[in-house]
Amino acid sequence: MSGAEVISLGCRLNIAESERMKAMLGDAGDVVVINSCAVTSEAVRQTRQAIRKARRERPDARLMVTGCAADIEREQLADMPEVDGLIANERKLDPRVWNVPLPEAPPPPTRTRAFIAVQNGCDHACTFCVIPQGRGKSRSMTITEVLREVEHHLELGAKEVVLTGVDVTSWGHDLPDTPPLGALVEAVLDRFPALERLRMSSLDGIEIDDVLFELFASEERLMPHLHLSMQHGHDLILKRMKRRHLRGDAVDLVQRLKARRPDIAIGADLIAGFPTESDAHHAANLSIIEELDIVHGHIFPYSPRPGTPAARMPQLDRAIVKARAAELRNAVKARRTAWLNTLVGETLPVLAERDGTGYAPNYARVTCPPNANPGEIIPLTPHALEGGMLT
Repeated sequence: MSGAEVISLGCRLNIAESERMKAMLGDAGDVVVINSCAVTSEAVRQTRQAIRKARRERPDARLMVTGCAADIEREQLADMPEVDGLIANERKLDPRVWNVPLPEAPPPPTRTRAFIAVQNGCDHACTFCVIPQGRGKSRSMTITEVLREVEHHLELGAKEVVLTGVDVTSWGHDLPDTPPLGALVEAVLDRFPALERLRMSSLDGIEIDDVLFELFASEERLMPHLHLSMQHGHDLILKRMKRRHLRGDAVDLVQRLKARRPDIAIGADLIAGFPTESDAHHAANLSIIEELDIVHGHIFPYSPRPGTPAARMPQLDRAIVKARAAELRNAVKARRTAWLNTLVGETLPVLAERDGTGYAPNYARVTCPPNANPGEIIPLTPHALEGGMLT
């Protein structure tokens, strides 16, 4: 294999940025770029693993590392013999860094869904998180810039657009008149009536404004899939994390949404084994899965990150952290299985992917027929649940 290759790790924002880098690099020579992640120690381990694998597979390529780990773990990655160079996260989309021409338009999607990074960075200071070190302060694209990108992707045939960022609900805080995220979502839907599906990436529930809530509750083209940056189910742990919400805030939000749109599927990020977490705290973390009806769960075993306040708190034994993470995963799996079984026999509009599967509006994964064209939305009626997938 020759030519430029971009390997993306971590969040949806990295996916969106990797697509831009692929388009920007084009045929820029024998180069491999690792767009890294540093959100947990496991993410850093996977970054190192990806670097070693890329070097084995392409021993003669120039291997560059960017992304959050390139800033947060800079010295450690620079010491790896496989790495030829590091690109600061904030400069990875600058053509001058790569010595390539400035692209004239946003890149064509390499996936059936178009990911648009409407926001970057974070102004918050959660005690467990290093991402502000790798992403900097919150910066927002203007509505005009977002509309231009959406229009480009629709012209290329995209049926679904995903708005993503590090802290998407902080979008607009740095723009004139500080527009809320709902204003952006409303502008996209109003400007493009032909857009069939608009999906949001992870949101901070406490910052969902009234306009965005109403759109989630009533707009069919805004997908019934809300992924919350929840992190924990106990108020004391949430306070020690310096989160801006309490358990009751999330419960109230989900109850109000489900009263208006019963089919909305709830997802959440949850951290297991945060420092000082007791058995009672863990029990509250488990119970939030049922109370919020979490069917899409991202479970993270806590790992201390360098320079964070949580790393200086009393730590739990690693075996306890892993065991609690496994309990959370099993609880989400049980909830998800029960939910998927309710979809058997129901006709779902499924966006076909390139791997023979696709996603329903509620983000349930469905097996597609062999003749399904990637990017096509087709009605499918699953008749069984096999291996966690509707078939």
